[in-house]
Amino acid sequence: MIHRNSSCFFLILLIILFSAASGGCLREFDEETRLMISDIEISKDSVKSTYAWFNVSTYIENLGADSDENSTVMLKVFSEQTGLLELKQEEDIGPIKEGETKMISQKIRLPKSGSYRISASISNGGEMGYDRWMTLSGLENLPTDMQETGMQIEGIDFIVRETSFKGVVIENDIYLKNEGVDTTEDYRILVKAREMDARLIADKKWISSGEIEPENTIIKSVNLTVPDNYNYIVEVSIWDANTVVMTGEDYVQLNPEKIIDRDKQVQNKNMNTADFVVEDDLNREYEEEADGYAETPGFTASFAAIALISAVYIARRRLQ
Repeated sequence: MIHRNSSCFFLILLIILFSAASGGCLREFDEETRLMISDIEISKDSVKSTYAWFNVSTYIENLGADSDENSTVMLKVFSEQTGLLELKQEEDIGPIKEGETKMISQKIRLPKSGSYRISASISNGGEMGYDRWMTLSGLENLPTDMQETGMQIEGIDFIVRETSFKGVVIENDIYLKNEGVDTTEDYRILVKAREMDARLIADKKWISSGEIEPENTIIKSVNLTVPDNYNYIVEVSIWDANTVVMTGEDYVQLNPEKIIDRDKQVQNKNMNTADFVVEDDLNREYEEEADGYAETPGFTASFAAIALISAVYIARRRLQ
């Protein structure tokens, strides 16, 4: 009986010792894996025509004792179409106190095609630990950024400068205002005349905006030559290097239409574009000066012609 009790006591003691040892191992394991990723957030930073930039925020939570500075966040991007690794980058986490959460932000650039799996994991001395992942898709539907420049297109005026068999020369006066607090850069401006129905480009030209002081408005003018008797959309786009930062448009109708109330039929108004030709003041002054010069005494073209005819007539009379 005593032997049996001794055996039971010994067995119970072994169980207690084993439980204590196991508990120590679990606590040690918990301490080694005290950092975990509680969440991942992905936000759009900027979008260009073929690429998009994203901010990936990884939230690291410390469930154990104060951490050291050896841990990092390993960010990997895989293509969901091919499974290939597209991007990998690492960021130091730094020390985190017990019970605190720290956010690690990383910026990535991805092509606007396909879909991606983004994985974030904790690395400590080359050993990978806890990880989370998210997917991104539909990047091709993201609109390209319209950067804030402070410049606004206030309006466009149109003046017919010339009509001929080649077409109609239209002067486009573009009103640009700087509504920002700083002087603008010297941007490139593309001006296009697009036919409304066929959407064909009739003419286009590049001009420069120049620098514009805050709260100032300037007028930039450009002439476009277009076929007569068509209606046009004049499109203005402001470029910063290879990025469109501002757009605007207005309409020129060289073949306007009106609606007859009686039967709601659409009828052309048959506008004569030549009636709207506006001559430049500088050209008018030059022509007036030229006319005044022609009336001054001297050998004009008419006088020279008369003198030549008279000389030929007198020479023929002498020969007779």
